[in-house]
Amino acid sequence: MFVLIAEPGSRVLSVGHELVTETVALLRARGALRIQANVVDPDLGPPFGVAPDPDAPHLAASVSMWVDVAEGFDARGLFPDPGSAAAWSGYLVTESEPLRNTTAQPGVDGRVPGFAQMVLLSRPDGLAWGEWRRRWQQAHTSVALATQSSFRYVQNVIFRAVTPGAPPYAGVVEECFLQAAASDLHVFFDAVGDDQRLARHMAAMSESCDRFMDGAAPVSWTAEYLFPDEG
Repeated sequence: MFVLIAEPGSRVLSVGHELVTETVALLRARGALRIQANVVDPDLGPPFGVAPDPDAPHLAASVSMWVDVAEGFDARGLFPDPGSAAAWSGYLVTESEPLRNTTAQPGVDGRVPGFAQMVLLSRPDGLAWGEWRRRWQQAHTSVALATQSSFRYVQNVIFRAVTPGAPPYAGVVEECFLQAAASDLHVFFDAVGDDQRLARHMAAMSESCDRFMDGAAPVSWTAEYLFPDEG
């Protein structure tokens, strides 16, 4: 999994079109099987209209690929140049998909309807790796699925970096929602027409996230593109 991380307060050159056309073809030629690309969608705006922290890095794009052999698979030279304010970093991850997308199928261009919320996770200081993973993948998963209207939920636990100098993130979470959730908290938190249910769901999510997140995780809303294995 390769992520494009932008420096605090920076604006990244647009890489979306090149990423889902030329880059996908180049990755296929290098042996990548199934490919997924996510690109920040400016039409969505920042999550819930809240501008990102100008002092924090943020995810501008990502590419997930399934390969037969990950060792030595450094694809950075195949990705679009984002300019000097951002850099591609690669990680070997183990993917869990507690909720598969069975309802929102991609279009002919690979674009999945709606949007994907992506969060770069860091393990809080003082929390052992095993306990961090237990809180996220065991305790939190059911809370996330019960309190949100997501139609896909993916957990990527980072095993190690595959590029020099990659930031020491511990995981990447992906949650897909229909477009209406971008502008309506009641839709996002599966509480349409019920303010009390909304309050309960938001409180449960906040309390659960606080158990394994440090409160400063970069959140991005992205357009998701899927390119299945052609074999």
